[in-house]
Amino acid sequence: MPPAGPALAKEQTETLRVWIAEGALWPPGVVIGGKKPKRADDLTLVTSLRERIAAGALPPFQTYKTTIPKTDVHYEMVPIRGGEFMMGTPDTEPGRRKDEGPQRKVKVDDFWMGKFEVTWDEYRLFMFPKDPADELVDAVSRPTRPYVEMSFGMGIDGYPAISMTHHAANKYAQWLSARTGHFYRLPVEAEWEYACRAGSTTPAEIGEYAWYSDNSNGKYQKVGTKKPNAFGLHDMLGNVMEWTLDQYMPDFYGKAGTLTWAKSTKPYPHSVRGGSWNDDALQCRCGARVASDPSWKMQDPQLPKSIWYHTDAQWLGFRLVRPRNLPTASEMHQYWNSGVEPE
Repeated sequence: MPPAGPALAKEQTETLRVWIAEGALWPPGVVIGGKKPKRADDLTLVTSLRERIAAGALPPFQTYKTTIPKTDVHYEMVPIRGGEFMMGTPDTEPGRRKDEGPQRKVKVDDFWMGKFEVTWDEYRLFMFPKDPADELVDAVSRPTRPYVEMSFGMGIDGYPAISMTHHAANKYAQWLSARTGHFYRLPVEAEWEYACRAGSTTPAEIGEYAWYSDNSNGKYQKVGTKKPNAFGLHDMLGNVMEWTLDQYMPDFYGKAGTLTWAKSTKPYPHSVRGGSWNDDALQCRCGARVASDPSWKMQDPQLPKSIWYHTDAQWLGFRLVRPRNLPTASEMHQYWNSGVEPE
């Protein structure tokens, strides 16, 4: 049910009844609970954010822990030294699908990656702000309050945040960047797979590293309770699937050449990686890819136009990266508005 509040006036109720009786046709461009993203205004904001970020000192290329300002919530970032690797899976790998190849050599630059998936402890600060921070932070778009309890009873403290749309994950990255003065974004598929493989070409013992259908007890688990991979990253496989920045293209590997990012032009589909607590072992592989779908928000009471919640995707989360090289304001704007249709 919607949050408690004053009842609609009689004439408003009648208008709503008539609208439903006529088929509940949705007026184009209207979004419930918030403004449609304004890209031109965003670019001005992003330019200011980049100036703030550029003014700060880049930390040594090592693991660091940051407390989100004005909170006691912290997160850790792990350095990932860039290099070349074979992206995709060989024809002989069990469970391989056609969209995982052909294999190709890809080079990625240095970046930091979240040691853990973004947790509710972090994400709820974005969803439910308690105090104004400053003008730049407050100017970043934030979600409307959800109509349901978004952990669906699976746990909050120390558990991965779930069910956000691709747009919501991007805006969290922008909000965190504004709040901390560090630049964050979603990983591109090449970065994600490089970090997941961590220099290995053979599958790991899945039960030691991942929560999946055979051991999860039908729900996600607290982050960091399984072994990390060779790069020191936890839950890259299993627990929750993770958003990447890329538009999902089933034939991208065969067409991309040396490109490392399939740039987005539309809200669906985007590439999701890693498998989840709800998947079997063959879906929890570094090369496995999943395409996002509008059906993931089938239970969303704000259908068809919510840009924030995927209430039917209770196995979907994300983690962030921080490139060692600071991008331009135009590039930042593109990352944080990936897949949002222009007005």
